[in-house]
Amino acid sequence: MSEINPHRYCVIMCGGVGSRFWPYSRETRPKQFIDFLGTGRTLLQMSFDRVLPMVRKENILIVTNAKYANLIREQLPEIDERQILFEPARRNTAPCIAWAAYHIHAIDPMASMIVTPSDHLITREREFEQSVLKGFEFVEKEDALLTFGIKPTRPETGYGYIQVGGEVEPGINRVKTFTEKPDHELAKVFVESGEFFWNSGIFLWRSASIIDSMRKLAPEIAQVFDNAMGVYNTPREYEYMQQHFPGCVNTSIDYAIMEKSRKVCVECVTFGWNDLGTWSALFDNSPKNRDGNVTQLCSVMAYNSSGCIFAVNGDKLVVADGLKDYIVADAGDVLLICPKAQEQNIKQMVGDAKMKFGDKYL
Repeated sequence: MSEINPHRYCVIMCGGVGSRFWPYSRETRPKQFIDFLGTGRTLLQMSFDRVLPMVRKENILIVTNAKYANLIREQLPEIDERQILFEPARRNTAPCIAWAAYHIHAIDPMASMIVTPSDHLITREREFEQSVLKGFEFVEKEDALLTFGIKPTRPETGYGYIQVGGEVEPGINRVKTFTEKPDHELAKVFVESGEFFWNSGIFLWRSASIIDSMRKLAPEIAQVFDNAMGVYNTPREYEYMQQHFPGCVNTSIDYAIMEKSRKVCVECVTFGWNDLGTWSALFDNSPKNRDGNVTQLCSVMAYNSSGCIFAVNGDKLVVADGLKDYIVADAGDVLLICPKAQEQNIKQMVGDAKMKFGDKYL
């Protein structure tokens, strides 16, 4: 195996709440910290393991919320405290990525970086590795912002779409348009056209390129981090962020930069990918028994039931009769029973629970 390029870095975004996986995913332990697939490794740990062949361990940064400090230390004991950036407030992906880019650039002005979520499922990892290495090589020679596009397998309405333009080099194209979560009819048109790919939320660029784009396209965000020159990688960095990070605009990297920049390219990749954003996505990516049910690390006796997912914490036997395509998720103090077809309502249920009971069940 060739030596890993020391100028390559990885940023794992790990601050989300995963409310669509409630009640399993909670404010105190969101989905990235859970072993959803029964592999013995949580989604965060799998994300960390996945980049080790391409990026040195000491070049991996975790950006997360301060309340998850102990979970990070517990699940990734091999990383140094200096590799964790604790956001004092949730401000979506643009400020999160900006902080990481400025921090890395202060360490290594020649840095290139991959930015990845902590809670996605990726299969065919050898293909993922080849795609990442190709992406690194591209952004290191081109002043480009690169995203991974996934060939769609169905007219999915829960993902954003990227329309590809002209080819820059084999497998990498310019981006024509971004479209956020279309309705079913439009998604169908996108898939049939062959011009659209799912937006994976995985990015590669040089730290200098994304900082330059921030200054031009999101100057109000860049100003916060430009004003911190001289404090990065010193004890004063976190103190500065405590004061100024919460004042950043709450916006995504797609909206702030990717949809506006003319430097955006897409690498059309073939590895297996799912953002595991919903119970149905977990159902689709889990082994089924002979009745087509998924049981997540629990004991189930299901009669006349099919297409269900049962996820139960603790030593409890679940007995069900006559359920078709249901989610049954028991987290001890909360039991959710919901048709999979109605799971888009779970976010609303979380909001209702907060209004009625405060943070008790969140």
